[in-house]
Amino acid sequence: MAEVSNKGVTLKRHVTGYPTEADMEVVTATVRLAVLPGSTAVMVKNLYLSCDPYMRSRMTRHEVPSYVPDFVPGEVLTAFGVSKVVESGHPGYKAGDMVWGMVGCEEYTLIANPETLFKISHPELPLSYYTGVLGMPGLTAYAGFFDVAKPKKGEYVFVSAASGAVGQLVGQLAKITGCYVVGSAGSDEKQSSLKTKFGFDDAFNYKKEQDLNAALKRCFPDGIDIYFENVGGAMLDAVLLNMRLHGRVSMCGLISQYNLEQPEGVRNLFCVVTKRIRVEGFMVTEYFGTYAKFQEEMAGYLKDGKITYVEDVAEGIENVPAALIGLFYGRNIGKQLVVIARE
Repeated sequence: MAEVSNKGVTLKRHVTGYPTEADMEVVTATVRLAVLPGSTAVMVKNLYLSCDPYMRSRMTRHEVPSYVPDFVPGEVLTAFGVSKVVESGHPGYKAGDMVWGMVGCEEYTLIANPETLFKISHPELPLSYYTGVLGMPGLTAYAGFFDVAKPKKGEYVFVSAASGAVGQLVGQLAKITGCYVVGSAGSDEKQSSLKTKFGFDDAFNYKKEQDLNAALKRCFPDGIDIYFENVGGAMLDAVLLNMRLHGRVSMCGLISQYNLEQPEGVRNLFCVVTKRIRVEGFMVTEYFGTYAKFQEEMAGYLKDGKITYVEDVAEGIENVPAALIGLFYGRNIGKQLVVIARE
């Protein structure tokens, strides 16, 4: 098999505070497009890479192990991606199969445990969707809303970071369920898109609000039943004041805290007691066993026009660092992904 050039993105050093492009490096190696005889590994060509907020945690050195392993300086980063099998020693995969799963942030990846990959069952839909609405972020929205928050028709739902990869889907799933939905975002353009593109009932630009508690009271005069939490900090504090009795908080992420050396505290926790609020975190990996059911349902929504999905697309492996860093400055509108190759 031919030996080919293989560009990838490595971490130069562990990060404290806000990451920069200088913390990463694009390097060029070579790889032989083959698997060892008798091996069950697969070699894939990466087409699309996903940039996701959880990757920030992996860029820090943790004294106490985190929920995902830290990246190792000098080694290629890993991310969820969409790939094409070019060589396989596994009986379940053959050259030409389209898959998604965890791969290297590089042009080609040898995957030793292909059982972790998911086959793409709807190639008629954009392949890039498998970095988002039909991939990990989509399943995150679906599981976090339906399995954790357990919505009922007519309930009041608030989504923070609502124009992102997960938030835009939670809002639309809530509308499909028959809920009243409000989202927050960090620009006027994003605020507008929540109502005009994604069908939210209302939205606000949190950067323009002097008082988040007042903004939530304006949008939810009767209170909030479900909060889909993506940001943490001051927003979570304000939401707790506005939750209804027996409300639920589905804890997906806390992006406002990821780059702080000292995380912010939450002052209004007594509301959890007085309002009998259920606060529950979740990991999407625990729901991978339900992926087949989710994929069929979400593909149906997309084909029926019930779900709209917006992507923010960067081109080329060289732009992975800039695209990833942009997540923490709110530069992306919709799902941030990077095109590595178009087959």
